[in-house]
Amino acid sequence: MTGTPHARRGPRTLTVRPAGPGDASDICALLNSVDVIEIGRPETDLAAVEADLHHPDVDLGKDSWLAFEDGRLVAYALVWADSGPGRADSEHCVLPGRRAAAVRLLELMEVRARELTADAAGAVLRLQLNAKTTLDADVLPARGYRAVRHYQVMTRALPAAGPRPGPPGGPAGLVLRDCAADEADRRRAHALVEDTFAAHFGHVARPYQAWLDHLDARSLDWSLVWIASLPGAGDVGVLLTRDDRTSMGWVSHLGVRADQRGRGIGGQLLRHGFAAYAARGRDTVGLGVDVHNETGALALYEAHGMRLHFAVDTWELTLHSQG
Repeated sequence: MTGTPHARRGPRTLTVRPAGPGDASDICALLNSVDVIEIGRPETDLAAVEADLHHPDVDLGKDSWLAFEDGRLVAYALVWADSGPGRADSEHCVLPGRRAAAVRLLELMEVRARELTADAAGAVLRLQLNAKTTLDADVLPARGYRAVRHYQVMTRALPAAGPRPGPPGGPAGLVLRDCAADEADRRRAHALVEDTFAAHFGHVARPYQAWLDHLDARSLDWSLVWIASLPGAGDVGVLLTRDDRTSMGWVSHLGVRADQRGRGIGGQLLRHGFAAYAARGRDTVGLGVDVHNETGALALYEAHGMRLHFAVDTWELTLHSQG
């Protein structure tokens, strides 16, 4: 048999440049392509990408990278340092089979993270990835990263507006108020988040204005943030949710004061949030939970019908050699 042999494809040409605000749509498309591979459907919103690219602590020329192979966008990375001395955080996304691009962006991220944490002993770079990430499994361990935490993103379907789903409970006299009208209540919600999350892994204490910036509070509907109060105990819990995702309503923070836990306050807040989102026509609500959380949060969510959507690992790299 004779014929013309197939031409062999040469190595891909890899180019890297910083991201710019005008790249948001292309980055969103890349992230959604990876979403489909990792979790089965696209869940990245353009507004979220735009918020990242306009993060007040990000210098796109130094802190962002796009990798192209033969002109096609195949990887994206971003580094920022708004969590206080000694910690840089990052995002890294790559299409399957693009190992060279993935490694090159990790190299650039690490160099920049060392610059951002140069004066801090024991500084670390943190990266969160889907447990079924498109990144080759051996890449991070080979570079000295270790998995330090495991999270679940959980969801549940919501019925049409009606009775609040989930088991009954909650102490008598519990009253919920939203934070739509009162700046003092917004500050109180901040104080409750700081109090109830102080012992959580990765929590960063922030003053009020820095907290608002971190939340990107411009897109936050304060009528979907509730404070729980009890006679004689005052404000005992907070539920901070947001309705700016296309795919689902989102529970960002659910916290109950340590001296009031175990009384059903968290469940009452959660059920109230379910009912509010059902009334708004949402069919799904989601949240993220640290599976090692010692407050019993995972059991609470499971008792209210929330189930695993996908898992996320937090990876950590020590940036500076010790002493």
